Amino acid sequence: MSDSLRIISRDNGVGLSRDLALLGGALADAGLVVDRVGFGGDRTGVRLREAGLWARRVLRGKVETQLFCERVYPHCLPLARRNLLIPNPEWFLPKWLPWLPRFEQVLCKTRHAERIFRRLGCRTRYLGFTSADRLDLSVPRRPSFFHLAGRSSAKGTQVLLQTWLRHPEWPLLTVVQHPRKAGTPVRAGNIDHRAEHVDDATLRRLQNEHLFHVCPSETEGFGHYLMEALSVGAITLATAAEPMTELVTAARGLLIQPVRQAEDGLATRYFVDATAIEQAVEQALALSAAQRSRLCMQARHFYVGNDAAFRERLARLLVEDGRIEAADVAAAAAMHG
Repeated sequence: MSDSLRIISRDNGVGLSRDLALLGGALADAGLVVDRVGFGGDRTGVRLREAGLWARRVLRGKVETQLFCERVYPHCLPLARRNLLIPNPEWFLPKWLPWLPRFEQVLCKTRHAERIFRRLGCRTRYLGFTSADRLDLSVPRRPSFFHLAGRSSAKGTQVLLQTWLRHPEWPLLTVVQHPRKAGTPVRAGNIDHRAEHVDDATLRRLQNEHLFHVCPSETEGFGHYLMEALSVGAITLATAAEPMTELVTAARGLLIQPVRQAEDGLATRYFVDATAIEQAVEQALALSAAQRSRLCMQARHFYVGNDAAFRERLARLLVEDGRIEAADVAAAAAMHG
């Protein structure tokens, strides 16, 4: 008897591992038994894992459906009757382009990605995505700023730090960044630059503690960085370019205008400068109590609605594929509503 559903991705300990867990969890919530395959970065290990999957095919037959998250593993394509791809355009490598016709559908996290892959001739479908709910109402909130850089080099961290150094009168900015990316930590009276590993409980407290989250992303595949900020009801300052503006709009955040852009593979990178950051931060500081409250409420409302809509779209996809009963869609939506 063959397996039903498999998710394939790289287990990199950060973004892709998060995607693997979130997608697997959403599918499990829809009542499906899911085989999660997370490859490491070592080529030998990948080959050994692929050999194990081929052995399972011999013993149990082809998997009905495989979902590839971001990365394409060509040796795994023959292991399923149908293959689906959930890409991140900024990380989609040119060497994978010839394999696109092997995917029955490209499921897109953003409308931006949907347009990109449709232009490549793919059969696309908007799926959206979700992020972990980081809200903790027990944490007191203060009117300070937070920036989560992590391991990424595309979060606009350097220009943000340089801008903050020019404004000792601004409130505290807390920056969490992987030490390999941070270099020498920035020291200033109103900057807490944590170039270190921060455990999840501490990170969650920081996310809830700061009223403002500054997210001048150059590009995003989806935007967990942004969506987690929205989940805690923070006032999020984000780059005014797609796909970031699919999550953060003027109705539920503040926008930082980019000053230039550059093509980067299938995606486009957008860059902000000190002047753009200054304008957005001053706008944030000038908000009235009522305006702050409205933006916080709208941010949280959007997160909740987006999470429910993603789960419903995922369930509908599986209903059409005959994998779950239509009645289970409503049950899954009610469970996470």
